Amino acid sequence: MYKKSYLISIVMLICLQITNAQQPQKLNSVEIYNQIEKLNFLGSVLYIAAHPDDENTRLISFLANDQKARTAYLSLTRGDGGQNLIGTQLRELLGVIRTQELIEARKIDGGEQFFSRANDFGFSKNPTETLSIWEKEKVLADVIWAIRKFQPDVIVNRFDHRSPGTTHGHHTASAMLSVESFKMANDPTVFPEQLQFVKPWQTKRQFFNTSWWFYGTMEKFNAADKTNLISLQTGTYYSNLGKSNQEIAALSRSRHQSQGFGSTGARGEETEYLELINGDPLLDKKTLFEGIDTSWNRVKGGAPIGELLAIIAKEFDHKNPSASIPSLAKAYTMMQALEPNQWTPVKAAAVKEIIAACTGLYLEAVAQNQEATPGSTLKLKLEAINRSAIPMELISVQTLPNNTISSQNQELKNNVLKIINLDFKLPENLNYTQPYWLQDAGTAGMYTVNDQNKRGVPDILREAKVEFNIRINGIEIPYERTIVYKYNDDVKGEVYNYLDIVPEVTTAITHKVLLFKDTKTKQVGVKIKAGKDNIKGNLQLELPKNWTVTPQNIPFSFEKKGMEQIFYFDVTAPKKAEETIAKSVAIIDNKRFDKEQIIISYDHITKQQVLQTASAKCIKTDLKTNEEKIAYIMGAGDEVPNSLTQLGYKVTLIKADEITPEKLENFDVVMTGVRAYNTINALVNKQAILFDFVKNGKTMIVQYNTAGDLVTNEIAPYPLKLSRDRVTEEDAEIRFLAPNHPVMNYPNTITAQDFKGWKQEQGLYYPNEFDPAFTPIFSSNDKGETPKNGALLIAPYGKGHYVYTGLSFFRELPEGVTGAYKLISNIISLKPSQTISVQNNKL
Repeated sequence: MYKKSYLISIVMLICLQITNAQQPQKLNSVEIYNQIEKLNFLGSVLYIAAHPDDENTRLISFLANDQKARTAYLSLTRGDGGQNLIGTQLRELLGVIRTQELIEARKIDGGEQFFSRANDFGFSKNPTETLSIWEKEKVLADVIWAIRKFQPDVIVNRFDHRSPGTTHGHHTASAMLSVESFKMANDPTVFPEQLQFVKPWQTKRQFFNTSWWFYGTMEKFNAADKTNLISLQTGTYYSNLGKSNQEIAALSRSRHQSQGFGSTGARGEETEYLELINGDPLLDKKTLFEGIDTSWNRVKGGAPIGELLAIIAKEFDHKNPSASIPSLAKAYTMMQALEPNQWTPVKAAAVKEIIAACTGLYLEAVAQNQEATPGSTLKLKLEAINRSAIPMELISVQTLPNNTISSQNQELKNNVLKIINLDFKLPENLNYTQPYWLQDAGTAGMYTVNDQNKRGVPDILREAKVEFNIRINGIEIPYERTIVYKYNDDVKGEVYNYLDIVPEVTTAITHKVLLFKDTKTKQVGVKIKAGKDNIKGNLQLELPKNWTVTPQNIPFSFEKKGMEQIFYFDVTAPKKAEETIAKSVAIIDNKRFDKEQIIISYDHITKQQVLQTASAKCIKTDLKTNEEKIAYIMGAGDEVPNSLTQLGYKVTLIKADEITPEKLENFDVVMTGVRAYNTINALVNKQAILFDFVKNGKTMIVQYNTAGDLVTNEIAPYPLKLSRDRVTEEDAEIRFLAPNHPVMNYPNTITAQDFKGWKQEQGLYYPNEFDPAFTPIFSSNDKGETPKNGALLIAPYGKGHYVYTGLSFFRELPEGVTGAYKLISNIISLKPSQTISVQNNKL
């Protein structure tokens, strides 16, 4: 059992080291020295919270860089339920982005990253709801798995487990699970199935990382009794890096670009406060590790290694780092001779990379193409160079996972580049590249990950690798490198991506929601892409028998991989209203290929491939629309314009700085995208033009914005104040406040049934104060709360209508919620001739 635990630790460590497909890191002498110093500190901290961006990067950076502790962040979710400020991806795809942002953040602040299987299902107002949707026992098992695997000396919770209902339910739940796990992780009767891979583990102490935020104001916090709190001075200035701890933390936090958490670094003194909630008491309250042996003495036979590493650090030559190689090689050999323990695989892996950095050893495996299919032959270019006077020899290279060894026995002379061209036959059963947690269907609150050893692994698992076996200073050291693809961009220069394993062919229905308002035949486009050369087959669009699809199949043929083409099927819906799923499938030699390839590419994260079932939601409905022309001002990014196009509207995207009376003259409706008034400064100077547009008999529709960071407070022609009010229960009862209002009756009749099947939430950031000119249309609330009346507000202004809505159209329309389509059609169809009954609303 212990040996298995040791091996799993090595595997997990490797997974953590191969996450960067951007330009490989090349350490300078200062960075090498910092890594050498960390070799002699054997203490660890696990920070636990609920979401990406919950973590305190100041404390993580301090623990990793000042204290030299092995520090990790366990985020229970991947942030799937948040909003996206940089693109249109939501839900699982947003979770993929935020996963990568966390990985990039840890590269900056020096921490490691873990996750549980919990799905961020959206805002939750209490931990009871959270833990029921998350399936508490499964998430608890994941927290205990992380503790047993990482074996922290100290656990730090970001949130208070004693304050349910005062913050996001996920937040409190993360702390409650952490506290519950403190003793359970050391109980062999708890989740005993884990013990074939790990051992029970008892963490020494557990803290709550409090701050002024938990007290409401800075004034209250400053006045509070801090006798029971531990204070850490975290404003360290790292003179060899030229940065303060806060500056490093700000760079880390700024990786959370999809959430808009760009942060400016600070300098000077700073204090972090922690409250001990479990474990051994602290006497001097100066270090979290008081009474914990953080030296090599804690490892049987490790004392001589600690002494040697201290000498290496003391004698390190910044002008000639390779002078440390004999001692580092000796330390590596000594570590290999120790009995299995939690620290040897961690420190030995670090020593290996330090040796490579000291010698300027550069190893790389580059594929000729960025994509390859299972069973194909991949042409590789291997590069090996030793940029030091240290004797070195390339013994062999081994391709993984097929374990084919190619003997080399070549001397790596100082600064002489060795290039090896190699054909790599990929295994037929090689898995496609994709986030492992999305491979199998999950539930509303949990991802499905059946393999215990994958649980908690942060990144995509990439199997295609090359292992370089190098003899350095007389000892053999294996270096594993994940296969990459690189090219030169005229603007960015050298660009790295990982090799992706892809299906022979992928397909995609061009619209994810297909609306059929009558029985007229509609053309449905299906894009097909070749994953390899010389393929041919038949393309099919599969629908139930009462839907007519012609032709039944379309032949395709591609000579080169990467070629794409769109084919069209004629689809006729049945007479009766119905919702169903269409699937596109390519058939090659009787083998079905039903995956859509989704590429997520942003400069601040590693390029990602996601494979999903190629499908679209087909809706036959009696929904009615008119022919309004819509000008859409994109905000933070959403798919609403595509959804409006499916309704038959002519939608034109316009930029805020292009808005003029003449530009808007031919439009009937102006609609702003989600969070437009949070993200587009140019709107400040365009409000008068937009309000005149309404005054002249047109309609302006403003979708939700967050309170507190508006580019202008005058987002409406009448007073309107946003709040944090939201209705997170998507099935909450809807009460009609203005049932006779035109928006409820034309051109579609809106009923309570139209709010069935909404996803994640009804709406968010509703106004709670508004001028009597506004008519509130709906009222609803989560269980146990007061009514919220700001979901949809409509006011006459001049001859036209101004509409503000916090309803989550940006989620519902791409999900194909028919009622949301009916309601948005009615809002768009408001006419100048329609009168509005103004109610006596109180500010």
